[in-house]
Amino acid sequence: MADFTVTPWEVSGTVDYQRLITQFGTQPMTPVLLQTLGNYAPLHPMFRRGFFFSHRDFDLVLKDYAAGRGFFLYTGRGPSGAMHIGHLTPLLITKWLQDTFHTNLYIEVTDDEKFLVKGKSWNEISSQAEDDMLDIAALGFDPERTFIFRDSEYIKNVYPLMLKIAKKVNHTTTKAVFGFTDQSNIGITFYPAYQIVPTFFEKKRCLIPAAIDQDNYWRIQRDIAEDLGGLKAAAVHSKFLPPLTGPAGKMSSSQAETAVYLTDDATTVRKKVSKYAFSGGGATVEEHRKKGGNPDVDVAYQWLSIFLEPDDVRLNHIHDEYRAGRMLTGEIKQLLIDKLNAFLAAHQQAKTRARPALKKMRYTGTLAKKMWETTFV
Repeated sequence: MADFTVTPWEVSGTVDYQRLITQFGTQPMTPVLLQTLGNYAPLHPMFRRGFFFSHRDFDLVLKDYAAGRGFFLYTGRGPSGAMHIGHLTPLLITKWLQDTFHTNLYIEVTDDEKFLVKGKSWNEISSQAEDDMLDIAALGFDPERTFIFRDSEYIKNVYPLMLKIAKKVNHTTTKAVFGFTDQSNIGITFYPAYQIVPTFFEKKRCLIPAAIDQDNYWRIQRDIAEDLGGLKAAAVHSKFLPPLTGPAGKMSSSQAETAVYLTDDATTVRKKVSKYAFSGGGATVEEHRKKGGNPDVDVAYQWLSIFLEPDDVRLNHIHDEYRAGRMLTGEIKQLLIDKLNAFLAAHQQAKTRARPALKKMRYTGTLAKKMWETTFV
């Protein structure tokens, strides 16, 4: 049985997602659940194609919505380094959920956590946080129903609630869930209390779209939520966008050859994909034509299948042609290059216009003003 590691700070090896469901005690995203979701809007490709594969109480979220009780969304971003397309998958599904259900959304930017665990100065982390928020705003969230905040800035409004959460969680629990040791700094052992805070921002069920490596935080929240008068947080879990260099592990901001950054230009994208994208093709053209390619491990195909090629008919054609050996590795890489460059050009242009929307999401929008006027106890 292959070994792999999935924690909030490390993902390595070839991840067995079915084993993770068992290990983490989550539920699989079933066809019945997806059919219920599809009653509200055509399913996003990441739901249709199984990239969001696991959940906690998503069925209860949809029941709450159908009964008129509603729900709210919460996700986040850790500003440890330049954002790459792998960081966008939970944000894109969050936008689809907000657009579909017209819900409030809270986005936590964890500058405190990244300062505690990364070897960077506060100024470096702060600068990255500001740039990341602009990238997030460029995705087009509803500025009146979205509140984005930096932990270091908003802490005065939530510190009493954070203390109540921290009082419920002992050191033994955090060591067991997160792997903290006697050498862990005291800041990071306290930090999980802050990440739990936004799950109590409304008296409704909270839905968290996130990669499966973040599930640890919600296990603790679900243990203490009802004692604090709240509801257990629900979640939908994604797989990991594989790094350019291979089908195993996770894209990393600190390894440029594994990632395509949101700032990359067309020439850089072409060079990275051409040089580093792991191929499922044959060693030679002749071998590939004879035996065909393996789209299950081909990174270019995997990236297209997750969200860059939304047309199912077109994607199936690419899959079958590559599998049969009629489409070559260079051709599928070119398809990815074209899709990536179109996506990034649109995003980069949107980012140049995103400051007014970001101001509303942080301070002046309907939800943001309400949040700054509220102290959570």
